[in-house]
Amino acid sequence: MVASDLDRTLIYSAAALQLTMPDERAPRLLCVEVYDRAPLSYMTETAAALLDQLARTTVFVPTTTRTREQYARIHLPGPAPRYAICANGGHLLVDGVSDPEWHEGVTRRLAEECAPLDEVRAHLRATSDPSWLLKERVAEDLFAYLVVDRTALPEGWVKELSAWAGPRGWTVSLQGRKIYAVPQPLTKSAAMHEAARRCGATRTLAAGDSLLDADLLLAADRAWRPGHGELADSGWGAPHTEVLRERGAAAGEEILRRFLRASDPVRAGR
Repeated sequence: MVASDLDRTLIYSAAALQLTMPDERAPRLLCVEVYDRAPLSYMTETAAALLDQLARTTVFVPTTTRTREQYARIHLPGPAPRYAICANGGHLLVDGVSDPEWHEGVTRRLAEECAPLDEVRAHLRATSDPSWLLKERVAEDLFAYLVVDRTALPEGWVKELSAWAGPRGWTVSLQGRKIYAVPQPLTKSAAMHEAARRCGATRTLAAGDSLLDADLLLAADRAWRPGHGELADSGWGAPHTEVLRERGAAAGEEILRRFLRASDPVRAGR
């Protein structure tokens, strides 16, 4: 089973593509997401072909912090996945529908182990400043995030927020223009294990670029992280996680190549 993060791991906004070659040598791109009638996320055509092959030869599980509504905007190449993980593990989709038993178990655990979402939101509003705060949002009544002007964000603010949130059972992650506050028990890895149990997978592969992907990478049998992102910036590593030098869309292609090689017993043995 392959459980992969999406944004800045397999799919990229125009700003995150990091195309360094001359325009005439740039790869052809496939738009995989439209928002407000405009293209938003892309893969290279090479990556799209690799993902199509992967989705036909493995149990491919898109794994994202996106809400279900945000995930539904994405149209990935290949057959529709049987399982998908949304809201950082808060929803396990089966044939596109959230499994109610899984979601109820998650919300029950959050209520028992973490400070309430309302308390965290109140702290975010009280400590943020309109000079750099662009939006404040709640995702699926599970976690909160801010959209900020990174150039105006005070140095040390995210670190101070992390120090406040940690003892209350929450994790803070800075990804691009977004600052996430997520309950610590709300994990992609837990949902990955459940999907693997349901499909009978005995081996798991994973990839991701952010702090919210770290537990997923640690839980997989083999994992990869790109040369960009929150984990790369912090120098994060783990014994079964390979660090790639590629960045941007090139990393997306390389991750898919690694998935295919690792999932093929003949190639994996070479």
